Amino acid sequence: MLQIGGIVILFACVFGGYLMTGGSLGVVLEALPHEILTIFGAAMAAMIIGGSMYSLKKIAGSLGQVISGPKWKPGDFRDLLCLLYLLTKTMKSKGLIALEAHIERPAESSIFKRYPRITKDHFALDFICDTLRMMTMSLEDPHQVETAMEKQLEKHHHEALVGANALTTMSDGLPALGIVAAVLGVIKTMGAISEPPEVLGGMIGSALVGTFLGVFLAYGIVGPMGARLKSIVDEDGQFYHVIRDILVAHLHGNAAQVSVEIGRGSVPSEAQPSFAELEEALNTIPPDHG
Repeated sequence: MLQIGGIVILFACVFGGYLMTGGSLGVVLEALPHEILTIFGAAMAAMIIGGSMYSLKKIAGSLGQVISGPKWKPGDFRDLLCLLYLLTKTMKSKGLIALEAHIERPAESSIFKRYPRITKDHFALDFICDTLRMMTMSLEDPHQVETAMEKQLEKHHHEALVGANALTTMSDGLPALGIVAAVLGVIKTMGAISEPPEVLGGMIGSALVGTFLGVFLAYGIVGPMGARLKSIVDEDGQFYHVIRDILVAHLHGNAAQVSVEIGRGSVPSEAQPSFAELEEALNTIPPDHG
């Protein structure tokens, strides 16, 4: 909702200021349909030319995040800490064989079933299970495990940024495409040079709408959307960094509660549970009978 409010303020300030100086929206509204078609259509075509079907699908799927915001909420971070606490505690107290039953069939796991939002995220689930699986295969060097996890995180983050990068690239090109639309308008105007001055004035004004729209869309809408989407991807990426920090801390020999406390320190401040809140959440986890 904050972004929708920002767009409303943007239009109110830009066009309100224009009207206050005595400007008329008639010329703008008359030129708007074909200028939008030229500028935005060309921008979409450039995105298609420079992209792939995979990237276009990622872009389409990312646009809703601009309004909805980060996927992971404070409750999800608390659930993640509890989930990893249970897994690392199981590994320490019951051994690798008991843990294997959970990571090989997470859909049937009494631990994973408690946190459906996390298990529905394929990357989070695979990231946790694959890392724990490496540990059960006697890969217990914390530095090797951390390096392997970092590579997975970098790959996932790079792929998640496809939409944000595409919007940023589009915003960079929109002012130039606005100039293209304006030049086409000038060409049209020059072809009607014998027309009366009031007609030529309207045609020139219509041509300049192209330049205005290119700059307005780039810096007022598309560019901020790209920046917002990148911020969301970065925030959601912290969720997976918490997983890395807790599992690496576990490999260093820390107790389950200590590992989870280390992970709590990596949770973004606005979503971070306090020490007391985390302790209460851990103490209220029902016993596992799975």
